[in-house]
Amino acid sequence: MAFVLGLVLGVFVGLGLVVGFVKSENARSKRRADLAATIAAFARMTVEDSRKILPPQYYPSWVVFSQSQKLTWLNQHLTKIWPYVNEAASDLIKASVEPVLEQYRPIILSSLKFSRFTLGTVAPQFTGISIIEDGGTDGITMELEMQWDGNQSIILDIKTRLGVALPVQVKNLGFTGVFRLILKPLVDEFPCFGAVCFSLRQKKKLDFTLKVIGGDISAIPGLYSALEGTIRDAVEDSITWPVRKVIPIIPGDYSDLELKPVGILEVKLVQAKELTNKDMIGKSDPYAVLYIRPLRDRMKTSKIINNDLNPVWNEHFEFVVEDESTQNLVVKVYDDEGLQASELIGCAQMRLSELQPGKVKDVWLKLVKDLEVHRDNKNRGQVHLELLYCPFGMENGFTNPFAPDFSMTSLESVLKSRTNGTEATESEQAATQKRKEVIIRGVLCVTVISAEDLPATDMVGKSDPYVVLTMKKSEMKNKTRVVNESLNPVWNQTFDFVVEDGLHDMLIAEVWDHDTFGKDYMGRCILTLTRVILEGEYKESFELDGAKSGRLNLHLKWMPQPIYRDT
Repeated sequence: MAFVLGLVLGVFVGLGLVVGFVKSENARSKRRADLAATIAAFARMTVEDSRKILPPQYYPSWVVFSQSQKLTWLNQHLTKIWPYVNEAASDLIKASVEPVLEQYRPIILSSLKFSRFTLGTVAPQFTGISIIEDGGTDGITMELEMQWDGNQSIILDIKTRLGVALPVQVKNLGFTGVFRLILKPLVDEFPCFGAVCFSLRQKKKLDFTLKVIGGDISAIPGLYSALEGTIRDAVEDSITWPVRKVIPIIPGDYSDLELKPVGILEVKLVQAKELTNKDMIGKSDPYAVLYIRPLRDRMKTSKIINNDLNPVWNEHFEFVVEDESTQNLVVKVYDDEGLQASELIGCAQMRLSELQPGKVKDVWLKLVKDLEVHRDNKNRGQVHLELLYCPFGMENGFTNPFAPDFSMTSLESVLKSRTNGTEATESEQAATQKRKEVIIRGVLCVTVISAEDLPATDMVGKSDPYVVLTMKKSEMKNKTRVVNESLNPVWNQTFDFVVEDGLHDMLIAEVWDHDTFGKDYMGRCILTLTRVILEGEYKESFELDGAKSGRLNLHLKWMPQPIYRDT
């Protein structure tokens, strides 16, 4: 009996425990579901929702919402700490800028240095802030838009070659631009980043005046413009992106954050067309200035083509690239005025990020009055470029299309010392000692197929067209037969040209109208040999320059005979 009673009680107690456990678990599950729903609701809540729940007066002073409130908070605290920033930053800026000033010192001066440098008591004001998403997780990049009209005290001590010492004051300094701040690398140690990098990402305005204390700066001809150019070059070369200043916060090696060349940009300035005429008598005398960074020793200038609105330069230039993701190639075309200052015809730029490494890009860029003004409908002409970007460290990834047996570093000089500081291989060192230059020699076969929609030059509304082919460097010429009374002539004639230096030669195809007592010019197209050297052969329809209408259909084929000459 006792056994049966114990068994029954055990069953009931066990069932009770099971039921209690199930109810407890259900209650816990419900609480977890409710908590998850609450957290999800808070995650979906916007700033406006939080303002409805809790009035602004209950928030602490450091909690802000709008962009303007953030900037106000930032500017207020910057004003408070500015006296300390002024004391610390003045010496740092003076120490970093003074050697650059000496580097760009005008030739008329024997000495140029600061005698006084303070940032003043008026703090700059931040007018915008943004976080840059670069796809990386090893740092934080911020851009701060800043406006500064301060009361800086900057005095330069200069000494001329004649031994005259002058104190020059930099006054009325006004600046507007964007500073980039990089916190990198992120670490698990307070303050959670190893170093701070800062740089002037964009210089929108930099105005200042120069005054000799107790004298007149105009007493020395050319001094004002020379000093102004030196100061602007110093700013460009010391803190303007991609130059960056690295300040270690936690001890470590941060050499990877410093400015380093990353590649070479090869530029062929081919030609320009339909340039604006700046001269009252005759035509403009155009030349081009090209640069990536506007420093005097890095800017390249083409030759001057006199009295021509459709100049052909066919010149090569090489530029060091330091940040292909943000840098641009800038081209400015001027009209030479002799002893007077040259007049700008137009300018254009090309983003290096749009170039594919190891691939030649053929582009026509429209000239505008100002690179900062996006709306410019006036026709100022176009400039024709061929571009090739060769990054360092990728020599094994692709080869020079003009000399496949050698690693690519340049369109013209493929056997040169590496400029990025890496050691060359033994074979490269042996080849470099011979200093050979690649000469692209071969036979160019040109088939003049046909033309379409040529302009009528005769009284009867027809033309008698023929084509003259000219190699610019060797001046070899060939011409097709005349097709009478046709605006869509078909020739199908092939001509061979022996080319001694294909990299620097050009093919000029001119269409003329044959008359009994003369000839009329109808248009032309100018071709470099880069594409046919790379592709071997191609067929293309080219628009005629200098004509109201018309296209010329050509087939080009290249048969290479590469040779090497010692230089």
